[in-house]
Amino acid sequence: MMKYSHFSSLFNTLRNAPRHVSLYSTAAPKSHRKFWKGSLNSLYRRISRSDPKASVLPILDRWVQNSRTVDKDDLVTIIKELRYYKDYSQALEVSMWMSDKRYVELLPSDVAIRLDLIAKVHGIEQAENYFNNTPQQLKVLEVYSALLNCYAHAKQLEKAEATMQKMRDLGFSRTSLSYNVLLNLYYKTGHRAKFDSLMSEMEENGIGFDRFTYGIRLSAAAAASDLEGIDKILAEWESDPKSLLDWINYAVAANGYTKAGAVDKALAMLKRSEEQIPSSKRQRGAYQYLMTQYAVLGKKDDTLRLWKCYKEQMKVYNRGYICIMTSLSKFDDIENAEKIFEEWESEHANYDIRIPNTLIGAYTRNGFLDKAEAIMSRIRLKDEKPNPTAWNYLAKGYLDHGQIEKVLESATKAVSAAQPGWMPDKDVVVACLEYFKSKADLEGAEEFIKLLGDKNIIPVNMQERLLNHIKNENSTAVIGEMEWDCPNGMKKQVNLQMWNQGSSGF
Repeated sequence: MMKYSHFSSLFNTLRNAPRHVSLYSTAAPKSHRKFWKGSLNSLYRRISRSDPKASVLPILDRWVQNSRTVDKDDLVTIIKELRYYKDYSQALEVSMWMSDKRYVELLPSDVAIRLDLIAKVHGIEQAENYFNNTPQQLKVLEVYSALLNCYAHAKQLEKAEATMQKMRDLGFSRTSLSYNVLLNLYYKTGHRAKFDSLMSEMEENGIGFDRFTYGIRLSAAAAASDLEGIDKILAEWESDPKSLLDWINYAVAANGYTKAGAVDKALAMLKRSEEQIPSSKRQRGAYQYLMTQYAVLGKKDDTLRLWKCYKEQMKVYNRGYICIMTSLSKFDDIENAEKIFEEWESEHANYDIRIPNTLIGAYTRNGFLDKAEAIMSRIRLKDEKPNPTAWNYLAKGYLDHGQIEKVLESATKAVSAAQPGWMPDKDVVVACLEYFKSKADLEGAEEFIKLLGDKNIIPVNMQERLLNHIKNENSTAVIGEMEWDCPNGMKKQVNLQMWNQGSSGF
């Protein structure tokens, strides 16, 4: 295999930070559209099927011009449904049309929703302007809570704290809702002291904990690998008959135990989580998440057992196959992965490139390059295109077997097809650059480096340095120790912590 010492110091490796599940969410309520009938369903269908980038005002105007009825309740229902599916711009247009064209008098709940939509569509400054121009009689708890949530979502800590203080002054902070928003913000921004202080304030003021409060506390303890804290919160929560735990709560605890290395406790929590699945409204997500967590802990039998239960209970869609294939890839269990892939390919018309990618990754890690190439051919036979991650897996496999020309070919295809933010495997890029230097192929190096630059993988000011290193046979520069500025103002040495994400994605 080729040596590439001069370039290897150019790149830094990132260990992906563990992701913690936070229970608290301000998402729109669950969709209830299956219960809709008549004109409400018809109007929503016209809006939802329109171009997401186009205005919905002509649809609403034509609806009224054709003497079709629409009342406020219908419009509010449509706004909530669009918000549920994150069609924020369309939801805001319906909200504005409701008052501007239908002259509907807004209630505080309407103002709160509009405030949230303005923040999502136009930013926090315009949301502030809307709040400031809202009549005083409408500025009730619901509206202040929406403003607080906007600041929390934007992570504007000082403004969120000022809003919370105003709510205290107005007597609006007597429920857990506003405290939960601020607690969640402190948790996400790492302000542990403020988190603890706010918890003490809740206790002193007799503000009862609800399931969201417990969930935020549990997420914070899990993120900190605070084993004692996790134990204490679980015991307290389980003793509260008003706040029942769901599967995700035990899964959060398991995640915290796993991070801290308490494997037995983590497995016990996963079992408790499983016990909650039959009573959960989110069973599909439970099966998918818990399969991956058993795989993280090295429990292949439990992963496969849960996969079997999943298939017995409901139809499995692409996301479920991605979860099981990714889980099996942790064990390099190619036999079972092949069986599941064949099952998926024969039963699912909706082709998801991430599923064959997991098999390609497993093949290349284990040296089965012919099988990986065969999957790439099958992808093309389906009139699909291998994505950058597939080419990146293949390039890494070729590199492990010293097939440097194939490495270059695959790497070039990977980078050419890449979208902004995608990063190739660092060892692959280093090998390609060293290949050009060993062959004194300046023209090829220029093309490859320009391609890396065009995809924002390396900054413009570094391209010349790399070329100079390739031109100079006696160069011994340690390029990784050079600093240069990225478009976002950060040093590239920091930004290059993203390396290797390309090889770990789907």
